[in-house]
Amino acid sequence: RAITFIDTPGHEAFTAMRARGANVTDIAILVVAADDGIMPQTIEALNHAQAANVPIVVAVNKIDKPDANPAKVRSQLTEYGLVAEEFGGDTMFVDVSAREGLHIQELIEAVLLTADAGLDLRANPDKDARGVAIEAKLDRGRGAVATVLIQSGTLHVGDAIVAGTAYGRVRAMVDENGVTVTEAGPSRPVQVQGLSSVPGAGDTFLVTDEDRTARQIAEKREAVERNAMLAKSRTRISLEDFT
Repeated sequence: RAITFIDTPGHEAFTAMRARGANVTDIAILVVAADDGIMPQTIEALNHAQAANVPIVVAVNKIDKPDANPAKVRSQLTEYGLVAEEFGGDTMFVDVSAREGLHIQELIEAVLLTADAGLDLRANPDKDARGVAIEAKLDRGRGAVATVLIQSGTLHVGDAIVAGTAYGRVRAMVDENGVTVTEAGPSRPVQVQGLSSVPGAGDTFLVTDEDRTARQIAEKREAVERNAMLAKSRTRISLEDFT
């Protein structure tokens, strides 16, 4: 079975990216170094996953290091509500070494077992695509490029789409390996070209029946955002201003 991984940076500065990652995933893998134990960004990532109400699998990494202490990690995370199965809890912990490639297959199996235990991850591929923009940028040669994750339906080259306040027709798509594809089904991430502007990370996208509809939806969303910003920028007038 195919699994799509969305990697978010561990550095503390990437708070928003971790929050978005938690919100678009079905299962969160919390990676904790066996030598360092839990760090501030570990707790932050855990809070995002718990706020998104997604199951958590813990990968205890760097077990190849001499000072690795996986038992300490299990003990520390117990304080935050993640109790390992061997301690009588319901959270799967897997000791791994990314550097040595140790127990990676066991981690994948833990993800699949967690999914099978309590999630219904079925999606209908035979309808217009919907999903979310994970990140986007303006490329000098290709224009606006958005990495989108299809959550239902199938996205095709030539489809009219709207993503946030951006709209357009899918001109080209490439997969995670840089290979050009003509369609992408549920749970597949692809880079999309052809949008009028750069959508915001976390913006939802959907396919419409024609370009005009996509443009109208985008313009309506833009007007809502503009009005919200204007309302926010207005200063409140108090009685003291009239005295």
